Amino acid sequence: MAKDRIDRNELADKIVEMAASSEDPLRTMAEMITDFVMEAEVTAKVGAGPHERSEERLTQRNGFRERRWDTRLGSLSLRIPKVREGGYVPSFVENRKRSEQALISVIQEAVVQGVSTRKIEVVLEELGIAGVSAGQVSQLCAALDEKVRQFRERPLGEIRYVWVDALYEKVRQDNRVESMAVVIATGVNLQGRREVLGFDVIAAESEEGWTGFFKSLKERGLHGVKLVVSDAHAGLKAAVRKVLKAEWQRCKVHFYRNVLVHVPKRSQAEVSEAMKAVFVQRDEESAKAKAAEVVSQFQKRFAKAMEIFEAGIDDVLSYLHYPQPHRTRVSSTNPLERLNLEIRRRTRVVGIFPHAGACVRLIGMLLVEKHEDWLTDDKAYLTFDDAPGEEPAAKVVSMAAGQ
Repeated sequence: MAKDRIDRNELADKIVEMAASSEDPLRTMAEMITDFVMEAEVTAKVGAGPHERSEERLTQRNGFRERRWDTRLGSLSLRIPKVREGGYVPSFVENRKRSEQALISVIQEAVVQGVSTRKIEVVLEELGIAGVSAGQVSQLCAALDEKVRQFRERPLGEIRYVWVDALYEKVRQDNRVESMAVVIATGVNLQGRREVLGFDVIAAESEEGWTGFFKSLKERGLHGVKLVVSDAHAGLKAAVRKVLKAEWQRCKVHFYRNVLVHVPKRSQAEVSEAMKAVFVQRDEESAKAKAAEVVSQFQKRFAKAMEIFEAGIDDVLSYLHYPQPHRTRVSSTNPLERLNLEIRRRTRVVGIFPHAGACVRLIGMLLVEKHEDWLTDDKAYLTFDDAPGEEPAAKVVSMAAGQ
C-alpha cells in the first residue's frame, strides 16, 4: 500500500527546503498537502496504490490533468489524478461551475438517449466522465432545471433600456432536427446594472413568438421601458410597439451591414466613412441633414444601398432622443452580440440538443452566471440622473474592454 503518512522530521525538512527554494513557501506547502490528499482519495477510489497488485482494485489510474485552484493563498497548480472509470474530483475543490454542470448534463443525456457521437465521447473523456447512468443524469438535470426555472420566473422591475436578439440552435423534435430560435432580452436597471431579463426557446422568430415573449416579461413586472434596441426584424418591431409600447432603436451596426452589402468592396470604405459622419452629430436635425448629404453623394452610384439607407435612417437615429452619455450604449446590440458569442462557444460543443429542455438548461445556466456577474460588477454600466440614490449627473462609465 502506498505510504499515507509522513514523518514529522521529514515534513519539517521539506518545509525548510521549500522556504529556501520557493518565493511563496506557504503556497508550495499547500500544493504538497493537496497532493497528499488527492493521492489518498484516489487510492481509496481505485482500491490500490500506484503500481500495487490488489484483488480489491476497482479501476486503473490514467495519468493527470492540470487545473488551477483559486484559494486565499493565491492560485495553486494542481495535478489531479485521472482514473479510467467514474472520474475523480478532489473533495476540497468546489465542483464545476453550474454552467459546466449543465453542459455535462446535456452531453450525458445525449449519450443515455442513444445519440452519442465520437465527438461527444471525446468531450466526456476530456471531462473525466465515464459510466453514466440515466439515474445520475436525471438527478443532475432536475437540480439545474429548478435553478433555471426560478431565474426565468423571478420578478422584474423598472428597466429603461432593453436589448433583444435571437440566435438559432439545432434541437431534436419528434425524431427530426429543427433549428429553433433562442430569444434573449437584457436591460439596465435604475442602479445602472445590467440584467438578463429573460429568454425562451421558440420555433421561429415571428411577431407571434416575440409578442408572447414580451408579454411574459410584462407579466413578471417589467415596466418603464423607454427604448428597445434590436435588429430590423419586422415581427420583433411590431411586437415591441404592441406590447411594450416603447420607442424602437434599429441596431446601428446591423444597419451598416445592410447598407454596405449593396456597395462594391472597393467602395465600402468610402461609403462607411460618409455614414459615420451622420452618427457623430449631436442632435437629430444635424444627423438627418448629414444623412441627406450622404444620399445625394452616392445616389447615382449605389441606388439600392441609398434606398435602404434612406428608408432606415429614422429608426437608426432613435438613440439621439436620449442623454448624450447613454448614446453609445443604446445605439447598437453589440453588448448582446458578445453575450451570444459566449453562448455559442458552449453550445457548439453539444451540436444538436436532445430536446428543447436541454437547450433551456444549458443556455439558462450560462445566463444565470452572466446575470450574477453583471449585478456584482464593480462598475455600473450606466447611471441615471433621476434614479434613487444616484448622483445627479446622468453619465456612462468608461467603456471597459470587452463590455
